[in-house]
Amino acid sequence: MDHSPFNGAKLLLTQRGMMLTYLRDDFAHLPYPSHWDLPGGGREGHETPIECALRELDEEFSLNLSADRLTGREFPSAHQPGAVSWLFIGQLTRAEITTIQFGNEGQRWCMMPITDYLRHPQAIPHFQRWIRHVL
Repeated sequence: MDHSPFNGAKLLLTQRGMMLTYLRDDFAHLPYPSHWDLPGGGREGHETPIECALRELDEEFSLNLSADRLTGREFPSAHQPGAVSWLFIGQLTRAEITTIQFGNEGQRWCMMPITDYLRHPQAIPHFQRWIRHVL
């Protein structure tokens, strides 16, 4: 599944029409400050796309999913010309949602209706496009 070069991976994790999102910190040095983001982030070392996504999910939400629960698709990177980013799609259970322990990045998290994210003015625009493409 590794189609390097890739620079990061995000996750679209849903449960009954809702998706896991978090509100980014409001720091001027960040891309898209105070925007609603998806779990995931940048590649570290020689990680594969799925390793990157799962590590970030654990760091940000203390969720540990198995790779076989996710399907992935690459998109042109919004931040690194010539590279790709990955979007992994999967389902969360209600029980998993209750175990979320939000990490130290971001202001807060929520399960947001997918339709709300797709029209939210503070959602990250390229993630809105990616989600529209895969749904």
